Parts: sequence; C-alpha cells; structure tokens
Amino acid sequence: MRKILCLDDFEAPARRRLPAPLFGYVSGATETNASLQGNRSAFDAWRFVPQVLVNVAARSTEVTLFGQRYSAPFGIAPMGAVGLMAYRGDLALAGAAQAAGVPMVLSGSSLVRLEEVLETAPGTWFQAYLGRNPDDTLALVQRVRAARVPVLVVTVDSAVVPNRENNLRSGFRTPLRPDLRLLWQGLTHPRWALGTFAQTLLRHGMPHFENAGAGRGAPLVARDVTRDFSGREHLDWSALAEIRSRWEGPLVLKGVLHPQDARRARAAGVDGLIVSNHGGRQLDGAVSPLQVLPQIADAAGPLTVMADSGFRRGTDVLKALALGAQAVFVGRPMNYAAAVGGPAGVAHAIGLLQAEVRADMGLLGLNRLSELGPHHLVPRDALACQVPASDH
Repeated sequence: MRKILCLDDFEAPARRRLPAPLFGYVSGATETNASLQGNRSAFDAWRFVPQVLVNVAARSTEVTLFGQRYSAPFGIAPMGAVGLMAYRGDLALAGAAQAAGVPMVLSGSSLVRLEEVLETAPGTWFQAYLGRNPDDTLALVQRVRAARVPVLVVTVDSAVVPNRENNLRSGFRTPLRPDLRLLWQGLTHPRWALGTFAQTLLRHGMPHFENAGAGRGAPLVARDVTRDFSGREHLDWSALAEIRSRWEGPLVLKGVLHPQDARRARAAGVDGLIVSNHGGRQLDGAVSPLQVLPQIADAAGPLTVMADSGFRRGTDVLKALALGAQAVFVGRPMNYAAAVGGPAGVAHAIGLLQAEVRADMGLLGLNRLSELGPHHLVPRDALACQVPASDH
C-alpha cells in the first residue's frame, strides 16, 4: 500500500493479480470505449478559480444525504460480481465504507446475500434492476425492506443488453465456462486462484447471483444466468410507479442523463438521481455526467442529485459538486482496491480520496462543501479565448 498514492495506482497491481478475463470485465466498457474515455476528458474541460487568504483551518468534508451524515461527499458505486475479484468482495467494500462513514451501494448482481451484507454493514444502500414483470420487482422490494435497507437505488439505463464485445475479446463470458483457458489463468494467477476463487468454493460453494430477485439467483455457471438481467425492453415509467407505491424510504434513479427524465422522476415522487452513463458500459457515445449535471440539477429541483462514472480524484469530486451534484460514487478503483488488498485496500482508497478532497478544499478557499458553486469553475475553452494579443 505504501506505493499506492492515488486511486489510479490500484489499477496496475489489480491487472497483475486478476486473471485477464476478470480484469478485462472490470476495466472494459462497450464498443469503441468512447463514453469511458469521455468520462475522464470531461473533467479536463473545467478549470478552478480559487480564492486566497481564507482561514480554512476548520474545513469539513462532511455531507448529508437523505438525513444521514457522511464523512465525505463520495461513496462506492454498485458493481456486479465483485466477489469474483476479491474474496467476499461485497463485504469488503461495504465494511470499509461503513468504517469510513461513506455510503456504499450493493449491486443487484452481487454474489453475497444482501441480508448478510446489511448485517455486517448496516446502512448499506441497495441497487436493483427493474424486474421483467411487476410481481418480481415488488417481491424484491419487499425483501429489501425486510433487510432494513435505508435507500433503494433503481438502475434505469439497462433496458437492453449492450454490445460488450470487449468482454469477449478478453475471454470473459456469462455463464462462466470452466475450460483450459480458465484453468491456465488460475495457474498463472495463484494469489487470486487460492485467495479468492478456491477459498470461495471451499467455504461457500459456487457463487450465485444472490440479489437479482426475491430469491436466490442462478449460479455463475448456469446456462440461463443472463435471464435475470435481460428482457426489460417493455418497461416504462409505470413500473417505477409500482415501486414508489410500495417503497416508503428514499428512492433514487440511477442512469439519468436527460433533463426531461429528471423532471419526470421529480413528478413520479423520486427522492434522488444518480447522473450516470454506467461507467461507459451501456450506450457507447453517451454524454458524460459532468456535461449535463447543471441542466439535470436545474430540472431536478429539490431532489438529491448525485453522479458517478469516471471519478478518480478529489478535484473530480469538487468539480461535480460545483456543477450541481451533492455527492458522487466511485466504481472501478474501489473494485481494484478490493482485489489488491481486500478491506484494507478499500479503506486505503477511501482515505486517499478523502485526503485529496480536504486538501483541494483548502486550496480553493473553502470550509464547507455547501460553499461550492459554478463561480468556482470556468470552461477551459473560455480561457483560451481570453489570452491577450501579443504586443508584436
């Protein structure tokens, strides 16, 4: 951990530790990776305007979301199959998040039962996909309520299975297919084979998608494993209305990029939005959340606006907050951190990012995150237009 000084530093050791198909699944996106790359370049389109000689000795990184106080304005995004990357990876993420006082969203395609995660880390949020029929969805909502999940996040950008040809190129497939290539990957990555995969099989058996519905989902090797994550083409806003009528707690939509959808969510009684292009893993070429945050925040009105996709630095977090978000969620780097160091790796990642946020607040002249606003940013292109003419 001493050599890991920022979130990006987790990627190289994760690449070495994980079999190539698994690393490819986490790192890749869809088609040309245009949205994946655009998520990072969007941050570079903005420059800070700091203020000086401000007493920032008492600055705080705390933020309140849905009545709960958190130690930092970021959390851990929902990520599927983390239990393949790290032993009991969902527990590693949730436990580290709770210890650090930041939110964590358990994925609907996770491999550890949500009840076990909530018992270990009370306060963990849960992310669900809309079921193929209303009865499936409402049964899952009932299960989530019984587990005392405080915030329900519904992902709405996954009506159609995207073209993830990058997964096929790297050798990742669902269902998991034990073959000579997979055997070779295990032999050439012994730390993963023994520390994660073998330990999981010996102690818990073949991993299942535990939280896709009201009951236990299919095992990783089942031929119909994709059944629980497809067949949603017919769903519309009426499906959300059914959830709202049964779920009394905070309801968040994840995957919103259009202001009109933000207005419709507001009218539907949603409590929050996560502006997201799914980390570039759905529609290739979709806009970056940072590019539409101001319009979404304006359309959302009193809703809690959050964002994910591409966040790596404290400056990334603060730019999103200045443009209208109240918090952000980090995905891939936390996955890599769990693969490299388990709970300790995730705790280190959280600590690094929080330290960056705190330092950057001081450099901006801020004591509270609520002081951030659009006046702290200018577009990079606007600066280029203001360069004074040469005397020559």
